[in-house]
Amino acid sequence: MPRFFIEAKLTVDTHVELTETVFHHWVKVLRAQVGESATLFNGQGGEYQVTLSEVAKKSAIVLVNSFNSDDRTPAFTTLLGQVMSKGDRMDYAIQKAVELGVSKIQLLTSDRCEMRLKYDRDQKKIDHWQGIAIAACEQCGMNRVPEILPPLALVDWLANELPETKLVLAPNKDQVDVLAKASKNIALLIGPEGGLSEAEIESANNVGFQNWCIGERVLRTETAPVVALSILLYHASLK
Repeated sequence: MPRFFIEAKLTVDTHVELTETVFHHWVKVLRAQVGESATLFNGQGGEYQVTLSEVAKKSAIVLVNSFNSDDRTPAFTTLLGQVMSKGDRMDYAIQKAVELGVSKIQLLTSDRCEMRLKYDRDQKKIDHWQGIAIAACEQCGMNRVPEILPPLALVDWLANELPETKLVLAPNKDQVDVLAKASKNIALLIGPEGGLSEAEIESANNVGFQNWCIGERVLRTETAPVVALSILLYHASLK
C-alpha cells in the first residue's frame, strides 16, 4: 500500500484534500483511481488508512478510514550532530540515519568541513535534505519525521544545552564502555571526511562528550552514523 507524509490534520471519518505533493505522487505518477487505499501520516505520531474518494484535474480528496497509533520510534532519542559533506554522501547519511530512528539532525561545520552553507542563502539545500528525511520515513515506516536543523559551527553547537549522554566518534584509549551508563537521551557527534581535529575533540570532551571508538577501521563520514545508530539500536534492545 502506498505511504505518504502529508502536512494536514487527519481525523477518522473525515474527508481531507491531498496536498500538491501527495496528489502529484499518488494520483499523477502512480495513477491512483477512486477507491484505492493508501497510508498517510502527518508527523504527529501514528498513521491513517485512507481511501481515494474524489479525483479532479488538479486535486483529490480522501476519506480517512482508520488510525494506527504505532509510530515505530526507538525507545531512546538521538540528536545527531553531523558535520556536512558534499554531494550524495550527505544525502546518504541523512537517509540512513532516519531509517535507523534518529530524532533530529543538526547540520554542523568544522575545521575540515567541505561545505560552508549559509541558512538564508541555501534554504533550498536544507529543504532538499528535509525532503530526503520525509521520503525515508515514507519508505521505512517511521511516523515522526526528524527535523533537519540549520547549520551551526561546531563550537556554537557545543555551547548549547545537549542531551544527557554525549558521544563523539573518536579514539577511546582507555577502552571505556561508554554505553554502559548511557541514558535514553543521546547526542552523537560525527566529524567530516577528514575527521575532527584534536582541538575539536578536546572541546567536545570539555563539555561532557565521551570518546566512542566503534572499531579498528576508519569509517567514512556517511558510514559512521549508520554503524553508530545500529549499535545504539542493538544496545537498547538488550535492556
